[in-house]
Formats: sequence, C-alpha cells, structure tokens
Amino acid sequence: MARNVISTPNAYFWSTPIILALAIFLFVSAAPGVIRDFQISQNPLVLENGDVQNGRCTTRKAIFTDCEARLVYNYGGRDYDTEVEVMFVDFHTGDYETGLVISADHPELATMSLGLDMLWNRIITLTVFVILLGGMSLGMIFLGIRIWRVKGQLRRPAMLTPVPVEVTAFDRKRGVLSITYNDKIAADKTGRSAYTRMKNGEEPLIVGEAKGKAIGLAVRHGNTALPVLLDDRLQRVELTNDERAAALASLASQQEGDRNATVLVEEPKKAVSIWKRLQIFFGVLLLIVVGVVGFWLWYVTSSTTQFQSPGMDINNLMPAPLNEWGCQQLKKRFDQDRAPFGCVADDYTSWK
Repeated sequence: MARNVISTPNAYFWSTPIILALAIFLFVSAAPGVIRDFQISQNPLVLENGDVQNGRCTTRKAIFTDCEARLVYNYGGRDYDTEVEVMFVDFHTGDYETGLVISADHPELATMSLGLDMLWNRIITLTVFVILLGGMSLGMIFLGIRIWRVKGQLRRPAMLTPVPVEVTAFDRKRGVLSITYNDKIAADKTGRSAYTRMKNGEEPLIVGEAKGKAIGLAVRHGNTALPVLLDDRLQRVELTNDERAAALASLASQQEGDRNATVLVEEPKKAVSIWKRLQIFFGVLLLIVVGVVGFWLWYVTSSTTQFQSPGMDINNLMPAPLNEWGCQQLKKRFDQDRAPFGCVADDYTSWK
C-alpha cells in the first residue's frame, strides 16, 4: 500500500491534550475540597461564632454554581483562617444561606454548611465530569494508537480484500480532499470509522449510492483494524502499470454493465403528523412532570436529609398548599435541625 493512506485527524493532536488537561485540572482543583468536606461530614460541628467573610456564589450556564468564602474562627484556643470553594449543579435562584462547619476530630478542616448540604451533588458532579472528559481523552488516545498501528501494518505485504464502505463526510480545502468513511456495509463489517486525505487531484473510487450516502470501494489489508479507501486511479495500491490498467479497465467495464442495474434509493421518509408531534411533546412533558413530582414526594417523605438538592428547589417552586404540606412532612423528621431552603422563616434558620 502507498504511504499515508490512513490519516490522523488534525483535531486529535490539539483536542486530546486539552480535554485531558481539563479533566486533570477539574480533578486537582475540586477533589481536595470534596475529600475535605467528606471528612468533615463524618463528625461535623457547627460553630455559631464562626465568621463567613466575602461569601460569593456565581452561577454559569444556569446550573453550574461556584461558591467561595473566607472562614475565620476560633476553636480550642487557636485561631484559624482559611479559604474554601465549592462547585455543584443546582437550579437555585436567589441567595444561599450558609454557616461555618468544622470537623470535631480535625478542627483545622473547615467548610461552609452549604458545601455539606451539596456534598453528594458535588461528588456526583465531579465524578461525571472527570469520567466524561477523561473517557473522551483516553478514547481519542486509543483511536490514535489504533491509527498508528494500522499505518505500521500497512507497510508489510498482506492479502487485500475488497470491501464497500460508506462515505459519511468529506471536505475540500487547499487542494486536499478529506474523507471520513465507515466500515458498516461489508459482511465482515467492523462498524469502525476511518479518515483519509487525498491530494494531487485524487478522488475516491465510488461504486454506488445507498440511502443518500456514497459507497466507496476499499480494501482490507490482512487483519488490520481499518480498511483503506481506494482512489479512482488505483494509485494507493502498489501495482505495475499493466496491472493498474487492467484493473481500471475491469472496473470501467463493470460500471458500464451496471448502468441499468437496480440503484439503491433512499426510501422516502414518512412525514410525522402535527397530531403525532403533539402527542410526543405532551407525552414527554407528562413524563417530566411525573418524574419531578415523584422526586419531590420522595424528598419530602423519605429523604435522609432536608438539605437535598434539587429537592429543596422543587419544593420551593411548588404551589403554596403543596409547599406547606411538603414542609410539614420534612419538619416531622427534621424538627430539631435547621429548616431547608423553601421552608425557612424570615430569620433564614427556623421553620416557617
């Protein structure tokens, strides 16, 4: 095979390190605070005389909230001064009420009560983002290694097996034709996508069309993971001039003979009626409402903490009679503790 018949997308070289760096940065910046607050939650002690200074919360993209504050307190005859920052996902509107909490076992560990209220929210948020970003970067690294491994295998002679591939995307820039194709048509299809660049006027060898997508002819090189898309002049395969001329003549003859053959045409899409669309819309809306109401009922009747988000926010948004009933259910279980958002009186501490 010719060199560079399988290409690595340029985005791999800059997006992979950026995404991996974001995952590492997110973990390094947020994990210590989560671990600290988890330790505090094992034996928390609320300091009524603690001072929360310069407290500020910033909401981004409507749901991502960062809160930071300076905590100044005295415990056991020692003065402490520390900065804390917490990040969580919340649909809250308005201000947050918070206090100062330390670990009774390790008084040097301090946080905002808001950080403990949102602890599981923070753990889940951090885990999801780290797994998502880390998984994306590791997946791209794996795909890059696969491409480079295939390039190495293509340098060695092997049996070539022709296979059809679906051209999923292409782009022409500065005399270079970039093509993405998918191995999902052949009997031994792998479902994998590959990327290649064609230069010097090369065009892919197109042999048909199916469902609005061009079908190209590729070859599978031995047991390599990715097939190689051929060009219409067969320059990508190492052939003698006579062999190439004979192969091109055979292809031209076959395409000429198939001119009147059945052509795969994409089936016309059935239009969805307005009534059906309305049914889908209201069906989805009903599922959302049922889910929200079900979560709210679980929160007010069964939650292990009154400071559960987004349960507090949902309860606060409920109509007055439902909100009052929900607060009564919470008060039955947490009457000795501070009231959560949505159930607090004017002093922001006691139950309304």
